[in-house]
Amino acid sequence: MRQTIGLALHADAMLYETAIAAEVFGVDRADLSPTGTWYELVACTPDGAPSPWLPGCPARGFAELADLDTVVVPSTSDLDGQPDAALLAGLRAARDAGARIAALCTGAFVLAAAGLLDGHRAATHWMHADQLARRYPGVDVRSDVLYVDDGQVLTSAGKTAALDLCLHLVH
Repeated sequence: MRQTIGLALHADAMLYETAIAAEVFGVDRADLSPTGTWYELVACTPDGAPSPWLPGCPARGFAELADLDTVVVPSTSDLDGQPDAALLAGLRAARDAGARIAALCTGAFVLAAAGLLDGHRAATHWMHADQLARRYPGVDVRSDVLYVDDGQVLTSAGKTAALDLCLHLVH
């Protein structure tokens, strides 16, 4: 059975990490899989409109994140802002429904804003680790690892570590 991976394309999503996840999960590599299947990648946008970054990729809205097997949140360029309320609600609903949730690089700030990292270990880019720890004191920020797999919620350090985390998610 194909797992559905939702790429949460928030307003401040950065292209590089978005492209990493799209390359890992959106290119059919069923011939490499022991099950003979690969992932179904969907672009998740605030209103479910198709993403210009991922033409031809099916789209869903943030309200549908709970229907996915895995949600990947790319890095954000706005570390001080408050992410879209619908995205935060969708991430919490996805967690409650049992989805895996992965943040790439500074996408950890989005997960922290949703409350998903409280009481958990998390990674982000080393340049922003202190800022994440100050802003969200309930998060055990690790600045010396490539990624953290804390069960249902996963986070990566910098840009290249985002690729490592995406490959770790492949099974």
